[in-house]
Amino acid sequence: MKIWVSSLFDARTVATRVKPARAVSLLSPGDDFPALPGLLNGRHHCVRLHDITEEIDGHISPSRDHVRGVIRFLGDHDPDDPLLIHCWAGISRSTATAFVAACLYNPQSDEAAIAAALRSASPTAFPNARIVAFADDILGRNGRMSAGVMTMGRGDLAELASPFSIPARF
Repeated sequence: MKIWVSSLFDARTVATRVKPARAVSLLSPGDDFPALPGLLNGRHHCVRLHDITEEIDGHISPSRDHVRGVIRFLGDHDPDDPLLIHCWAGISRSTATAFVAACLYNPQSDEAAIAAALRSASPTAFPNARIVAFADDILGRNGRMSAGVMTMGRGDLAELASPFSIPARF
């Protein structure tokens, strides 16, 4: 099936259209998490963290515990069912998490090929390197996930990304 990525602005619309079995929302502290249609009873994982790649005083940077929690949640998801991942803009935290999900569901697949599929699906994708690095370590990918997203480059600048999907199976 597919891993869908969107901004907060488009999350409800995408959820209504694709009817995901699970969703991950990654928003900054103080942002309100959306109620997504059909996602009750532990099927919506909400993570509060800023979109930063280093420790900054007064901010919540992505941590190993954040990423471990997301991986645990994704591990209970059947990749044959649609998955929705969103952040504020659909550019960094959500694309990093979609990449993590695709790598989790495809342990033998080439990380650079998954990154290329992500770039092909979204010219604005710019996965948060800190999230990817923690996942790379947790999943035992020996730096290949981080190297894969580095091949993508910065991506086109945008305030909000258009919703897109990548395959869950490679």
